[in-house]
Amino acid sequence: MGELKRRAVHVSGTALPAAYLLGIITYEWVRWLFLFGALVALCLEAVRLSVGLDWRLYEELTREYEQTNLAGYALYMVAATVVAFAFDARIAIPAILMLTIADPLSGLLGSSEPRSMKELSVLAVTFAVCFVLAIPFVPLVPALLGALAATLADGVKPVFRGYVIDDNLTIPVAAALAISLGLWLTGGAPLAPG
Repeated sequence: MGELKRRAVHVSGTALPAAYLLGIITYEWVRWLFLFGALVALCLEAVRLSVGLDWRLYEELTREYEQTNLAGYALYMVAATVVAFAFDARIAIPAILMLTIADPLSGLLGSSEPRSMKELSVLAVTFAVCFVLAIPFVPLVPALLGALAATLADGVKPVFRGYVIDDNLTIPVAAALAISLGLWLTGGAPLAPG
């Protein structure tokens, strides 16, 4: 049940991109709301990690390796903020959606597998979902590169000095950089932030 709750929280991160896509808020509002969310998340994490927030919510929604490190929701907010400010909407929105939609789906499909590397069939589904999320925003090559980068970031969780580099941080950043590179390679501008 905890895994499903974690996935539901993940998908709830789709709210801001969806509000933008539905014309409810502007992209500038998306940027500032992500920044506000990141600041709140980092403050909560600072209190949780230094003083200790003994909220049941944290017990249910954080993984074992997050008990003494930044939790995934904070990493999501930080990565989404960086991507939203560094890139224009056609790059940032699909990169963020790859995290909020494709990653929870991949987690559900691969939840019985070891966390070091996912099965190829799960990675194939992740790639397909990421591609479908990107193609409405950018041409074929950038969409393929973005989907590939997000899939690789989702498939492997590197460990640096005992700290697991969570895919909540790497998926949107890798996808946005790859989409931007794809646009640059095909003459569609970016590589430079938007």
